[in-house]
Amino acid sequence: MQFSGRRLDEAAMRRERERLRADGQRVVFTNGCFDILHGGHVQYLTAARGQGDVLIVGVNSDASVRRNKGPRRPIVPEDERAALLLALRCVDYVVVFDEDTPERLIETLLPDVLVKGRDWAHFVAGREAVEAAGGRVVLADLVPGRSTTSLIERILAVHGAARAP
Repeated sequence: MQFSGRRLDEAAMRRERERLRADGQRVVFTNGCFDILHGGHVQYLTAARGQGDVLIVGVNSDASVRRNKGPRRPIVPEDERAALLLALRCVDYVVVFDEDTPERLIETLLPDVLVKGRDWAHFVAGREAVEAAGGRVVLADLVPGRSTTSLIERILAVHGAARAP
């Protein structure tokens, strides 16, 4: 599979972030589970990438998704979710994190722009650190009716919960 971006661990991404800062690149960060990649994700990620020169996507590990979404999630394992995101032209880097929120990762990378969906306006992990460093937070509009949860519900409605994993 040909990727447009690179998957890095946190330490390598921190070094790369320093290089990007030295080059004067405006770094954008967003995060999520991205369990079943769909059109809403692509639109959201494209909009996030439009906020700067480079887009880093923090992806919840499988264990983190289970803690946040329940024992039947994720549907797609983290390595595959990362690979799918890296196949998108708008994604430059993927970092998988194991915590429940990406706050520590955001504090480490200190992006210039932190993007989160408007549905998370009540809590944007890392907001304080980004704003204290002179960065900004952007709340992105979501595509109505497009979410992994609604996609799973539609699949179950059409194909029946009895055959669900």
